[in-house]
Amino acid sequence: MGELSLAAARSAVEAADAVVETATARLTHHAAPTGGVPSVDLLDEHQVFAYDLAHAASAVEGCRIMLGYAEHGELESHLAFASIADAIAELTARTLGRSAAWGAATALLAPTIPFLEAGRAPAFLESLADRTALVEPAPSTGPAHLSDEFELARDTFRRFGDDKIRPHAEHVHRTNADVPEDVIAGLAAIGGFGLSVPEEHGGFATGSDADYLAMVVATEELSRASLGIGGSLITRPEILTRAIVKGGTNEQKRRWLPAIASGERMIGVMVTEPDFGSDVAGVVTAAVPTGDGRGYLVSGVKTWATFAGRANTLMLLARTDPDRSKAHRGLSLFVVDKPVAPGHAFAFAQDSGSPGHEDGSTGRMEGRAIDTIGYRGMHSYEVSFDGWFVPAENLVGCEAGVGRGFYLQMEGFENGRLQTAARAVGLMEAAFDAAARYAKERKVFGEPIARYQLTKVKLARMAFLIQFGRQFAYDVALRMESPTGTLGASMVKASVCRAAEWVAREAQQIHGGMGYAEEFAVSRLFVDARVLSIFEGADETLCLRVIARRLVDQALERSRA
Repeated sequence: MGELSLAAARSAVEAADAVVETATARLTHHAAPTGGVPSVDLLDEHQVFAYDLAHAASAVEGCRIMLGYAEHGELESHLAFASIADAIAELTARTLGRSAAWGAATALLAPTIPFLEAGRAPAFLESLADRTALVEPAPSTGPAHLSDEFELARDTFRRFGDDKIRPHAEHVHRTNADVPEDVIAGLAAIGGFGLSVPEEHGGFATGSDADYLAMVVATEELSRASLGIGGSLITRPEILTRAIVKGGTNEQKRRWLPAIASGERMIGVMVTEPDFGSDVAGVVTAAVPTGDGRGYLVSGVKTWATFAGRANTLMLLARTDPDRSKAHRGLSLFVVDKPVAPGHAFAFAQDSGSPGHEDGSTGRMEGRAIDTIGYRGMHSYEVSFDGWFVPAENLVGCEAGVGRGFYLQMEGFENGRLQTAARAVGLMEAAFDAAARYAKERKVFGEPIARYQLTKVKLARMAFLIQFGRQFAYDVALRMESPTGTLGASMVKASVCRAAEWVAREAQQIHGGMGYAEEFAVSRLFVDARVLSIFEGADETLCLRVIARRLVDQALERSRA
């Protein structure tokens, strides 16, 4: 097929990589002109360039992974070629008109044009739609190429999603209801809450890279059924589990981990504050020692605390050192017990005379759900604490955990970014499936719209974006414990969550007027997709403070080697 060959694809990716490398060198010069420690202030003078570069570097990383996928067969190679051509075309668009920042990037990409023309040709994409979206009996995005073990896990969670989650998805979304208890119980029964809990504590984690892949596979399938009542249910327990495994005492592991794995403890996570979103180092919620060594009194406000109502266990990041100049080094992590509170609000009090309140004071915890346009079911809360007593034994790591809270919560949050990419893939799969099926049924001017070129090209792009995201997430999962894992998790989130918004929008567009009607699930998918680039690290913060900064750091490390 002319320029559509693996060799041509490799050459195109190499050219795109050269652009990213050249641009990274330019940004590094801006941020660290003397070759020393990069300056955040200098980096921020080039935010637009840094943001575009972060997305470009993320896309090129995904393209490298798709080169490997292309080796599996003809369909796989065509999905890979289309996704690579699409990514490089977007990179080209980022460089045009911004030569002052990107330099000679356009010239470096010029040799890729024949490959791009072949990989973006409407006729080629139409044929790709015929082999994916329009195949019978059901749409397909191509083989995943998982091992038999993981295919079985994928099938288990897909069947659970179809049978137990999907029937509730629309009702929960339209009425802003709670996650049904039978969904929670069913997920516990199939081991969903124990995927990251070590085997010796009642879970299924073996300590290998396969643990991350299992979580990605499960998250994708649960999100395919519903983002709000499926896709994030296993993430909150996983975040706390990794913090406890990393920094908890042996007694804390024995006390908490089996209960998390069984679903007895349902988890809410409290890190973000009203004035400090992604800037975790700015946390001001205070945990003040009682003076008798028995515990801490917590006061402050947390926001966007997902599942805080239904949860009976909270992971709370609080400041134990009042010296705010210590930033993240003054934070500690607590496990806070609370009663289950269905609905959209709760208020609890610790009575006068109870532990920590022998002086006649009363501790209070109050929460209200924040109404959102989508991602409903688990509810996100704003929660205020006023002198709420937490026992000393609930500080993760006990005395050794003082000041380590930021680092411990990042154990789970870094993987949370990877899981968010998996959520995006699952949501895209649901949108793609709905769009492909509806396109076969809906007639315009006497023909099903599935026969029109524009519809086919849209469906083909959905298919290759989904497989791109899936393979990217799988690859990162298998290297989460390596030095490249943290950056990879941020890159895959940045890349795939943006794609999910496009897929959900175009799926809704294919439905026409009915896509705007709540009776069709695609309207829910559209509003749900919008949250993906916001939570678990807002896209801008992720690109500027994590990806771009790490690219600069790596460039400096190479220059010093």
